[in-house]
Amino acid sequence: MKNVRNNELSDRRAAAAEAKTALLRAYSAAKIAAEPARQARQAERIAIAAAREERRLERDRQKLAESQRLVIEAAEQLKAVASAAPAETEARETREKNLIARVIEDEAARKAERDRRYANRKARRA
Repeated sequence: MKNVRNNELSDRRAAAAEAKTALLRAYSAAKIAAEPARQARQAERIAIAAAREERRLERDRQKLAESQRLVIEAAEQLKAVASAAPAETEARETREKNLIARVIEDEAARKAERDRRYANRKARRA
C-alpha cells in the first residue's frame, strides 16, 4: 500500500494552492531582500557606463586635437614649401645665368687666344 491516505480532489487542490502561495511569498521575500544588492549593482553599472563614456569622450577629444595638430602642421609645411619655392627658383636661375656667363667668357677667351695665335703666325710669315 503505497498511499494509505485518501486524498480527495479538494484536498489536493488546496495543497497545490498552498504550495503556490508559499512559493510566491518566498519569491516576494527573496526579491525584497535582494533589492538593495540589485540597486547597488545597478548603481555600479551606471557608474561603469559613465566612466566608459567619459573615456570615450576623452579619446575623441584627443583624436580631434591630434587631427587639428596634423592639419596645422601640414599647413605650415605647405607654407614653408611655398615660400621656399620662389627662392629656390631664383637660385637655380642665378646658377644657370652664371654658368652661361662663364661659358660665354670662356668662348670669348678661346676666340681671343685663337685670334692672337693667328696674328702671331701671320706676323712670323710676313
